[in-house]
Amino acid sequence: MKTGVLIVNLGTPDSPKTSDVRKYLSEFLNDPRVIDIHPIARMLLVNLIIVPFRSSKSAKLYKEIWREDGKSPLLHYSERQLELFSKLMGDKYDVQMAMRYQSPSLDIALDHYKKQFYKKIIVFPLFPQYASASTGSVQEKVMNVVSKWEIVPEIEFINSFCDHPDFIQAFAELGKKNNPANYDHVLMSFHGLPERQIKKGDNCDHCLHDGCCDSLSDKNAFCYRAQCHQTARKLAEALNLTKDQYTICFQSRLGKDPWIKPYSDMVIKERAKLGDKKLLVFAPAFVSDCLETVYEISREYDDLFKEHGGEKIQLVESLNDSPKWIEAMKNIIHQ
Repeated sequence: MKTGVLIVNLGTPDSPKTSDVRKYLSEFLNDPRVIDIHPIARMLLVNLIIVPFRSSKSAKLYKEIWREDGKSPLLHYSERQLELFSKLMGDKYDVQMAMRYQSPSLDIALDHYKKQFYKKIIVFPLFPQYASASTGSVQEKVMNVVSKWEIVPEIEFINSFCDHPDFIQAFAELGKKNNPANYDHVLMSFHGLPERQIKKGDNCDHCLHDGCCDSLSDKNAFCYRAQCHQTARKLAEALNLTKDQYTICFQSRLGKDPWIKPYSDMVIKERAKLGDKKLLVFAPAFVSDCLETVYEISREYDDLFKEHGGEKIQLVESLNDSPKWIEAMKNIIHQ
């Protein structure tokens, strides 16, 4: 019997129209794992404040990065990954692709597997570092759907792959094309999370203290921040970077609550004040280019850096459809 392999990414609006962006933001931000506050407070915050006021602004940003083929970069590269990965895995695997929010939907992909009577389904969220708001949300959604089936097959989740050698090597290969030696400093910029989400997953009172992320251990094995630091360390090793040649930071914060630090925009200002003129930026929390990489880093952060005396921020493109990454996906599944 074949094995189902479901690769899952976060999601994207169906178009850059304000109505489609509003629909996407509403589904995304109403997820209790994403904004983990009291349900009534979340409903009021998201539906009366964030979505009404943010949709049109976000729609303008999506228009800036939307491809000529009518797709967002995230959807384009997710479809490419599906095509190439499916060919590489061969006839013994039925590979499908879905988004946690919007289309192609998880419900449709799982319904496809339900009709096939496969003995095993492997769910592969394409988030290198585990977070409740990303990987955890995918897992919860899958379990909620499958739990209603009469026959529940074996379900295996890929929890994270933050330091998988092939994942690291695939990113390092892309980084080397930019020759890091030509830059004053390297940033490893990860998607941020509120500190409260890190603390909620900390059962040992280990996280968010000095030195807590210096290594990955039993106490912080599932900590998102610790896994980001692990990715950065391994990537720096593959690039032969010393500790003083790179900085780990976190982007895309929302609201006034404290998020995990240091903040990427603050680090960029600091590097400009130190006299840096050229920064090379990796975004190893993303396996496909998206709004956070193509626009936030390449445009907003580049403008910010120039405002404070810098000359150029260069984004290292994401893994996208690179052959090394497609091969890494196969090895992650098999191992």
